[in-house]
Amino acid sequence: MRRVVLASGNAGKIREMTDILQPLGWQVHPQTEFFQTEADETGLSFVENAILKARYACAQTGLPAIADDSGIEVMALHGRPGIYSARYAAMAGGPKPSDEDNLQKLLADMDEVPPCMRQASYYCAMVFCAHAEDPTPIIGLGRWHGEIGYQKQGDGGFGYDPIFVLPERGLTAAQISKDEKNRISHRAQALQSLVEQLKHSTV
Repeated sequence: MRRVVLASGNAGKIREMTDILQPLGWQVHPQTEFFQTEADETGLSFVENAILKARYACAQTGLPAIADDSGIEVMALHGRPGIYSARYAAMAGGPKPSDEDNLQKLLADMDEVPPCMRQASYYCAMVFCAHAEDPTPIIGLGRWHGEIGYQKQGDGGFGYDPIFVLPERGLTAAQISKDEKNRISHRAQALQSLVEQLKHSTV
């Protein structure tokens, strides 16, 4: 059984990724079993930040690691929050904001945006590093199209899910079932792409 560290401290992400990986026979360990510190996310893209986090987890544990970097990009806001999705509502030098803080800031910024311009996409870059200096990280990418709603709906998911509307369903990402989300989300797409590549790799 392959052991792998999930390089995330986000409980929602850990639940989703574990649900997808465990049926494949992987022994999954959240990074909090080994260390509490976070990698410095100094990259300028989701891919760069995911690689930084995976290398850091490998260095801390000596095990292979999977890391993701994900966020939401809103057309009307010229791609914001983007790679800053988890700190969108942060004050300079202040503590990391909560999901609710970030969500409310996005709703406020979209307050006067008309329905025809509320398109958004969740993006995810998922990276596997066999060791801290792995020269060829394996990368999976995912993209989930939707729109920004006008108010929170649903109790599931995390992050911006309660305002991320799926137009074809008329529901938010927080209103669909966990099983459905684990099939169609940006994170599911990226992780499935990563797993398919790993099946054919020698690591």
